[in-house]
Amino acid sequence: MTAFASLVVLLREAERWLLPGECLVCRSAVGPEDPLICAPCQSRWRRLPEPQCPRCGQPFTRIAEECRSCTAWPDGFLQARSAVWLDVPARAAVHHLKYGGWSRVAEPMARLMGRLEPLTHPGILVPIPLAARRARSRGFNQAERLATALGQCARMPVRADVLARQRETPTQTALVPEARRANVADAFHASGVAAGARLVLVDDVFTTGATLAEAAAALLEAGAGTVDAVTFARARPAVHEASC
Repeated sequence: MTAFASLVVLLREAERWLLPGECLVCRSAVGPEDPLICAPCQSRWRRLPEPQCPRCGQPFTRIAEECRSCTAWPDGFLQARSAVWLDVPARAAVHHLKYGGWSRVAEPMARLMGRLEPLTHPGILVPIPLAARRARSRGFNQAERLATALGQCARMPVRADVLARQRETPTQTALVPEARRANVADAFHASGVAAGARLVLVDDVFTTGATLAEAAAALLEAGAGTVDAVTFARARPAVHEASC
């Protein structure tokens, strides 16, 4: 074990004992070996129901419904799956990881994601990168922390160096689906991808799939054989969206 790895282990153990012994969400007591979000709060994370679109994973509201959201995805982008709905309990976990910097929150999130179908086959995990300015101001990338936890859980390698944002993009939060697609067009650049590799993109939230599709296109152009994607949570579609 390198000196840096040893330091990480020591800091991790110190964190377990020095942090307040309470759940970040409900403030109930937890022990030093417990996750930062207690089991009752985790039990409120709502898994997505079946049936789902076989490609983008959006639950159907009607039997034999035809999905329209993933028809424009690049051919090699085969499948995306999310673990839970982005309801209030799951949103709290995402918020603590994304804005609070609580790395250990990624552990229970990753354990739930580990059951998703794209992770049942060998592949390489690739976190969605942040824009350089946002990464500097935040000091970390929540998708990379999630991918690291997921790699340990699913025993898959993580490559955070093959995908980069080649231009700054405004936040997607307030944009409608069409604007989201335009916002991330040609936003990513990929390099160092092994020819024919099977890659699995990792992100915290799936909203319209625009970011994942654009990242997948860059990886496929760089030589990847196929690309799948997994996210912890999925935003519920807008009321006016009849299909996934």
